[in-house]
Amino acid sequence: MSRPTVRLRSWPLSFLYYILPFGALKPLARVGWRPTSRVTIYKSIPTRLLSRAWGRLNQVDLPTWLRKPIFRLYIWTFGVNMKEAAIEDLQHYRNLGEFFRRKLKPQVRPVCDSHCVISPADGKILHFGRVKNCEVEQVKGVTYSLETFLGPHNWTENLPANRSLDEDDPGTYQDALVTKEGNELFHCVVYLAPGDYHCFHSPTDWRVAHRRHFPGSLMSVNPGVARWIKELFCHNERVVLSGEWTHGFFSLTAVGATNVGSIRIYFDKELRTNNPRYNKGSFNDFKYASNNSQEGVSMRKGEHLGEFNLGSTIVLLFEAPRDFTFNLKAGQKIHFGEPLGTM
Repeated sequence: MSRPTVRLRSWPLSFLYYILPFGALKPLARVGWRPTSRVTIYKSIPTRLLSRAWGRLNQVDLPTWLRKPIFRLYIWTFGVNMKEAAIEDLQHYRNLGEFFRRKLKPQVRPVCDSHCVISPADGKILHFGRVKNCEVEQVKGVTYSLETFLGPHNWTENLPANRSLDEDDPGTYQDALVTKEGNELFHCVVYLAPGDYHCFHSPTDWRVAHRRHFPGSLMSVNPGVARWIKELFCHNERVVLSGEWTHGFFSLTAVGATNVGSIRIYFDKELRTNNPRYNKGSFNDFKYASNNSQEGVSMRKGEHLGEFNLGSTIVLLFEAPRDFTFNLKAGQKIHFGEPLGTM
């Protein structure tokens, strides 16, 4: 019997191995059977297909009499604060999609004026700090490659003339992103839970010059899953917006997740995510800076930038002076408009 056949037939046993109580199938290990890993089982789930189905379900209009019971169940399950919603009347939302994308009252999320970088969304801080050795932590102790996450460095026209990329030195990629002397590269990861406000905003005043779309998996980005799948953010579909702010390089990446196949960027009408077919490891580039708009797309701090369906993750990567300090704690809740750090 060939190995692929053994692996295929052991998959159901492996699934039962992890869910049955008291190690009911552990005696099988004595005869040489080994369960398929949790990661392998999870990666085999057709999350993209499920997410597209969920997206279509979200757009189905609910009968008026059913809206309040459905939305109240969701509010109770995920702890949604409807007092912050611009429209509190549940019957106003025709379907789940409209409810997920609900707007907030302007006064409930004041934008901090005294700090240069704010949180782009409501959520939980998973990790933050300086980027070291071209590796970034998605949660404490679990890293992913900066180069794999952002892709090839194609904005070399912005580099100083004396900078060149050395493919044998992984640190060179990180160094190339730092365009000003005395700066370092920083990162911050914000996880949006299903009950959070699903829109995201510009975290600073900056110019968006480039968009890179990575089609990919749509695995859950729940912190529990992020702890046991290395480079989870590199496997998942994501949209990388990159450009410049007053201190140099700045990027915001919207990472997709299960049931979050739709990532929308308000100023980008060409972007299409969660397509049925894609080539693994591929990406699509689009330059906002063109003959008609040499500067790209200018964003003001706090301006509406995009939205998810359900919940997901925002990853900020930016250069700043060495004295930049995050005023955060891992695991803390944060709201859009609140400061991330000081200089």
